[in-house]
Amino acid sequence: MTEKTEKYYVPEQSKLPFIGSVGLFLTVFGAGNYIQDSTDLVNNPNSWGFYVMLAGIAVLVYMLSTWWSATIRESMGGLYSNQMDRSFRYGMLWFITSEVMFFAAFFGALFYIRVFVVPWLGGDGNNAMTHAILYPEFLAQWPLTTTPSGETTQAMGAWGLPAINTAILLTSSWTLTIAHHALIDKNRPTLILFTSITAVLGIIFMGLQMWEYQHAYEELGLTLGSGIYGSTFFMLTGFHGLHVTIGTIYLIILSIRCAKGHFTPENHFAYEAGAWYWHFVDVVWLFLFVFVYAI
Repeated sequence: MTEKTEKYYVPEQSKLPFIGSVGLFLTVFGAGNYIQDSTDLVNNPNSWGFYVMLAGIAVLVYMLSTWWSATIRESMGGLYSNQMDRSFRYGMLWFITSEVMFFAAFFGALFYIRVFVVPWLGGDGNNAMTHAILYPEFLAQWPLTTTPSGETTQAMGAWGLPAINTAILLTSSWTLTIAHHALIDKNRPTLILFTSITAVLGIIFMGLQMWEYQHAYEELGLTLGSGIYGSTFFMLTGFHGLHVTIGTIYLIILSIRCAKGHFTPENHFAYEAGAWYWHFVDVVWLFLFVFVYAI
């Protein structure tokens, strides 16, 4: 790897931020319309929103692959100084901070529903009249397995697939830590092996979560249309699954870069940033397991 320069590198103007914005818009717009067309996403693959969402994802893949390729070339070409390295670190720290706030909002919604809304609708305290007028059939219990339309669903058990996925993510944090220490110790075979194992564990997690979703839709009657419990469940676990997907793609790229010898003990922040992100995703899952599945 080329030595770092002492000059602060300023890249030339790029269309990638605009392209990424278009991709994000198409993805969110398409996904929103896809969900609105039908809550039965398994049996409704022909919604026009589905294809708009795929187009948005394709644009994002193009943008990210082009951007990452340029960043790797610049780094390997010695264009980044120590000041640039600090800029990357600050940027990643603020990005993870924004992600913490992102999930904090969702956990806050879950807390508000369980602690305030459910007792209120159940006639807790001075709300007996509200309960009698608004929803006399409502039972103040969590999870809510009876929807407003009267349909009955089942809650996801914590000690089946969710517990297995928890073990997988905890193991992946351990394997990634081993790989990170191997990078610092210049143990390249261990670095490549355990980074790859971490990526494989991420793929297994995603596969099991897809299986879990299929089980929820087809056997438990738990869908996005299953009232506040269903929408909250899929909102929290779905966004976490998206983050696991992004992290797994990152780990696959890191595995390829490790095999090419791109990182040194002195210069490997791209790897370190991936480790930060993956550990953050693991911590979020622990909160999900406790507050969504276990209690």
